[in-house]
Amino acid sequence: MNSAEPQTYDLLIAHADLLTPLAGDDLPGGWVAVHEGFVRAIGKAGDEPPAARVVNAGGCLVTPGLVNAHHHMYQSLNRGLVVNRTFNGLVEWLNFYYPIWERLDEEGAYLSTWISLSGLALDGCTTSSDHLNIHPRKKLIDAEIAAARDIGVRFHPTRGAMNLSKKEGRLPPDTVVESQDDILSDSERLIKTYHDARPGAMIRIALAPCNPFAVSHEMMRRAAELAEKLDVRLHTHLAESLDEENFCLQEYGCRPMERFEEVGWGSNRSWVAHSIFVNDHEIGALGKWGTGICHCPSGNLRGTGRVAPVAKMKAAGVHVSLSTDSAPSLRAEFAVSREANLRLHGTHLSARALLQFATLGGAQCLGRAGEIGELSPGSAGDVAVWPLPESARGITPDDVLEAWLADGPRAPRHTIVQGKFVVENGSLVSPDYEDRKRRHDRITDEWQRFVDAR
Repeated sequence: MNSAEPQTYDLLIAHADLLTPLAGDDLPGGWVAVHEGFVRAIGKAGDEPPAARVVNAGGCLVTPGLVNAHHHMYQSLNRGLVVNRTFNGLVEWLNFYYPIWERLDEEGAYLSTWISLSGLALDGCTTSSDHLNIHPRKKLIDAEIAAARDIGVRFHPTRGAMNLSKKEGRLPPDTVVESQDDILSDSERLIKTYHDARPGAMIRIALAPCNPFAVSHEMMRRAAELAEKLDVRLHTHLAESLDEENFCLQEYGCRPMERFEEVGWGSNRSWVAHSIFVNDHEIGALGKWGTGICHCPSGNLRGTGRVAPVAKMKAAGVHVSLSTDSAPSLRAEFAVSREANLRLHGTHLSARALLQFATLGGAQCLGRAGEIGELSPGSAGDVAVWPLPESARGITPDDVLEAWLADGPRAPRHTIVQGKFVVENGSLVSPDYEDRKRRHDRITDEWQRFVDAR
């Protein structure tokens, strides 16, 4: 970023009913100025600077773009499948879907990522991670990165891995596991080819061996060593189900969190998905290590009827993000999380706390605190502009946020990434949605025929 102040900024978003930068005070009537992809200034009503383009955010809430720290985007291809059965836990669900996911190829990876990121952008999300944990073919992550670049959303793909299969008494079929050497070699290739450590980077890579059902201790340790060597982050599933807990107790004689620490992952380089089945000691350990968690309420409720105790985690100093898992809507996770935590844990989460999970918490999990998830001079120019309901007019900032959340929240009017519009006036800027959706759904239809023939 050029430190010299421009006479005219590239973009000014002004006259917001409320600007909530999450890096300072709320500003009724506030504005944010973006230049060369970065926030350069924010301010109060009445001292707006000149800009090449001015967006009137009257009647709107302006926030940092949302950050989604966990997803399985390829699973958008199986959301439309008709499956006339119910599943008794995570293991049975995985065993059903593995033979379907074996069919994933580069085209499917590209289209599922493009469709998922477009849906997230329409939710006000400007940065997303993805956990591609199944690799029946090479260069699937390359295809995902191509999709992210085409749509213009900031992207953190994680190189998932499974190295143990049914022949070792584990879950995955032989056709979707890889050797440790192949996993590490491809991980290093992806980092050297795509990982960008500079401020404002659009692509960063992390390493993400999947779970104890499919990954050896040695694979976890070697991934941690490679991440340390190349200075990238680590991601995995942790304490997602009682199946996982029982498996670790039977196979290793320890709980999932104990295994996590034993293989060298208990650090501030790591962030994990789920962490539902944890005790107070384990929550304290996450806070002590600086390990972040992805709160995935919709997926966890469907799979286990439980959600992570995020209020307790936050009180213990754990970085908590709000994530979609494989769900279609990040906005929906706000309401689901509030209701689930009140019903299951007796804790009320304020609208501000939930917004912080979906912005600052996500940035912390991805190792980008101060750079994304907030609006401050020097942060990335990632902005969401949300139309407010009438009930949000003329009230305190906290009440504005509560009214915004109670209303849905509504889809954003604009989603801006690095100072560029990805969603404008409620519509994707890219004209390619219908073509890509048609091609995406054709693959789902092919998978449906495979399911019907089984």
